[in-house]
Amino acid sequence: MYVKNITLSVDENVLAAVRRRAAECNSTVNALVRNYLTNLAAHDDRAKNARMRLRQLSKTSQGRLGKKTWSREELHER
Repeated sequence: MYVKNITLSVDENVLAAVRRRAAECNSTVNALVRNYLTNLAAHDDRAKNARMRLRQLSKTSQGRLGKKTWSREELHER
């Protein structure tokens, strides 16, 4: 795996707060950012895979919609 370095611009107050948080977690700012970006990418992959799986399931589904026997007004009656 090839690792790329990136440069970020962050408000100094934000950086100070993140440094404190990293110290509390016995970590570094670099590790926190790397973990956040890794989780973000993984989440996007999981969402993409879930959408793909839903499309596959809908194509092979045996379920069918029946005739509509209700009206919008009936659904919202109180």
